[in-house]
Amino acid sequence: MTNGNVNPVAEQPIFAAELVPYRSLGRKGFRILLMITGTVCAVHAAFFMSTGAWPIGLFFGLDFLLLYGAFWLNYRSGRAREEVYVSRTDLAIRKFTPSGRMTEYWYNPFWARFFVKRHDEIGIVSMQVAGQGKRTEIGSFLNPDDRESFARAFKGALATAKQRI
Repeated sequence: MTNGNVNPVAEQPIFAAELVPYRSLGRKGFRILLMITGTVCAVHAAFFMSTGAWPIGLFFGLDFLLLYGAFWLNYRSGRAREEVYVSRTDLAIRKFTPSGRMTEYWYNPFWARFFVKRHDEIGIVSMQVAGQGKRTEIGSFLNPDDRESFARAFKGALATAKQRI
């Protein structure tokens, strides 16, 4: 959904953030994990196949493929991201899916409201921007500390955008 603007932020942004999911294991660590796991699976598979228990050896290969598939899906979902821009005249939220498809949401910052749902033990569990008859969820993939940090900064930027000069 877009309001037809060509340039998402016609003036200097007050606030700009790119939100990306956190992945605790980097690419190098992923390769090392796969090498170690692959070696362990291969050694055990070879042992069981050589002793005549070949079905067990095949399961070690299947385990390795399932582990690789789980990490592949995890890293693919990590390509999702959100871009949030706030200026005096526009509030733009761009959501990118892991496949690269983009959806844009536009708000007038003067009328936009920022809603935060909290849980006593967890902290922020949901953040939404609402206005002009629509709502947009932001930062759903962030960890609790990043949600707190973003909410504080975004709330301040929205308040700054609403001030009259």
